[in-house]
Amino acid sequence: MRSIFRFKQFEVDQGNCAMKINTDGVLLGGATCFPEAERILDIGTGTGVIALMLAQSHPRAHVDAVEIDENAYQQAKINFQNSDFAKRLQAFPGSFAEMQPQYLYDLIVSNPPFYTNSLHNPDARKRLAKHTDILFFKRLLSFVSYYLTDNGQFRLIIPTVLADEEIAPILSDYQLHVQHEMRISSFSGELPMRKIWGIGKKVVPLEIHDFAIYAEKGTYSAQYSALLKPYFLAF
Repeated sequence: MRSIFRFKQFEVDQGNCAMKINTDGVLLGGATCFPEAERILDIGTGTGVIALMLAQSHPRAHVDAVEIDENAYQQAKINFQNSDFAKRLQAFPGSFAEMQPQYLYDLIVSNPPFYTNSLHNPDARKRLAKHTDILFFKRLLSFVSYYLTDNGQFRLIIPTVLADEEIAPILSDYQLHVQHEMRISSFSGELPMRKIWGIGKKVVPLEIHDFAIYAEKGTYSAQYSALLKPYFLAF
């Protein structure tokens, strides 16, 4: 896989990151729009691609990004410094649980690890990036409930089964509620394999949006192309 991934307004060097740019990450970055956001946090930023996409789409916002893997943190920091949004981006090393922000966030995003109860991953850095259990999500939701503004939103992308069977039942424990649901399938009419949830502190009518990545095998859908056109050189 190539080291440099070029977007329309920035580029991402991913050579030192265990987890490369992937469909989940760019879908989350492209689908997240919260115009009123002034402070944004990307949890588990990896290469920094989601933070960079949000810095592009939210020109008034300051974007913080935290990454537990030291190599990925260093890579994200360099990617931020090399972008036109450098003054509005800041990378932090370590776990989100170690953060003690002096302010609340209007928007928090995460493309979290989700191989819950999966087989042990032999690559230590990939295991750190992709292997977790429900305790991780409990810590994540606790953090979000404390540092999200009352009118803010937490956006995350997760597998449908994990969302419905493990995350949904515990949201109310943290006074959080699903406000927006984007159901992602490979092709129109298929069962969704992923969900992007917009979670907030207020109970509001749930908005549901179906999204197909492909129109047919080898051809991206009009939805996918439109969503990522502001970012991808190919569209």
